Amino acid sequence: MGKFYITTAIPYVNALPHMGHMLEFVQGDVIARYNRLKGDDVLLLTGADENSLTNVKAADEQKIKPQELVDKNSVKFIEYGKRMEISFDVFARSSASHSKEHWPGVQELWKLADKSGDIYEKEYSGLYCIRCELFYTEEELDHGLCPIHKIKLELVSERNYFFRLSKYQERIKRLIESGELRIVPETRKNEVLGVINEGLKDFSVSRSITRARGWGVPVPGSKDQIIYVWFDALSIYITGIGYGTDPAKFKKWWPADVHVIGKDIIRFHALYWPAMLMSAGLELPRTIFVHGFVNLAKQKMSKTRGNVVDPVKLLEKYTPDELKYYLISDIPTFDDGEFSEEALADRINKELLGDLGNLVNRVLTLVEKTGKNSFSGKKELQEKLKLDLITQHLDALELQKALNEVMAFVRECNKYINDKKPWTLKGEDLDSVLYNLLESIRIIAILASPFLPVTSQRINEQLGTRPGVLKDCKFRDDFKGRIKKGEHLFKKIE
Repeated sequence: MGKFYITTAIPYVNALPHMGHMLEFVQGDVIARYNRLKGDDVLLLTGADENSLTNVKAADEQKIKPQELVDKNSVKFIEYGKRMEISFDVFARSSASHSKEHWPGVQELWKLADKSGDIYEKEYSGLYCIRCELFYTEEELDHGLCPIHKIKLELVSERNYFFRLSKYQERIKRLIESGELRIVPETRKNEVLGVINEGLKDFSVSRSITRARGWGVPVPGSKDQIIYVWFDALSIYITGIGYGTDPAKFKKWWPADVHVIGKDIIRFHALYWPAMLMSAGLELPRTIFVHGFVNLAKQKMSKTRGNVVDPVKLLEKYTPDELKYYLISDIPTFDDGEFSEEALADRINKELLGDLGNLVNRVLTLVEKTGKNSFSGKKELQEKLKLDLITQHLDALELQKALNEVMAFVRECNKYINDKKPWTLKGEDLDSVLYNLLESIRIIAILASPFLPVTSQRINEQLGTRPGVLKDCKFRDDFKGRIKKGEHLFKKIE
């Protein structure tokens, strides 16, 4: 049994969760649950990026203190994760209320980078997006606006500390090209290499205490500088597992096996973060998994634009499993996807209710009529199960393809029922068909559990079987359970 450490990005908590957060949380959860099925010791981390100017601005608008804002909204993210049945192990926070857990590690990372000669002071002036917490050149703008958030940028002139990103350009390039630092999908890897080939520039890693409003982690040894929010926020990936406070815990979990991030923050994770870690003499993460946006009317859902779908309200109409299934099956794993409640309802009715729900209901209805709990026969459906392909897709982080293969097996089982017509059979012939179907459903419950954890649990309860792991996804010589058909797994959405 190995260890598997996975993180999602650390969202700003200037407002409540939206569908973009839901997509990323679900993707991270699927990957974490799959690796638990493999037998790994897994830790799934997320958290709150609390020390940003965006949060300060949001607090001003609500006429409250920044700490009050982030305390209130971080709790909402935690509650939302629980309601969505996301298997987070750690929710790390960065503001002063959690300074004992987070700040020592951030400041230690700074000191090590400084010791390596990678931090220096200089005057600078540039166009700054408060939402990205990033400087842009004129060439990078979209008609004078931030290319991501479509807002005007402010001209900022200050004397701050800078990090020597340019020093690590060739090392980062070699690591990415060789796959030692793996970026998935390949298109994002090529995108990052393109940025590197244009030349990496040093970046500012502090803000004046005046402009930061005194909000954030103090620069060690400085009375007038606050650590730049991205230097601070990226550090959550290590402080959340004990860096600076619990060396044994950190040694167990680091490096991260997968960072799950959105395409708009790829430069921070694929360029800034590796350079910071190398400067401090720490290991690099193994994989950066980059997903696209959830769009509404062909535009990224954004709190800034106000075109968000409230996932909390969706949870009043749909179950967590239904929402998870839709996000993985309908939104391309590595590309942008369009949210549609009509498509969500259609997926539930046709695939969850029509295919999976009806399979379980039909089979258990037939079994109940026999009055038996054990069956045996020839392994006729085993060859229809593409287990190797499913695991290959999951290992490659191709979540949509993996789920499609699981559901393809569900449809093969329904076809098997229609072909065999078990309601016309008796004796050993009936036993054999029911054996194949029950073993298939037991295995489906295992393979579907990363995507549909609650549904998988309910299937096991109806079969009278224990939750299995990946090595149990083989047809056994017979099926034994304590079968008790329950309510239909899904209800039709009108």
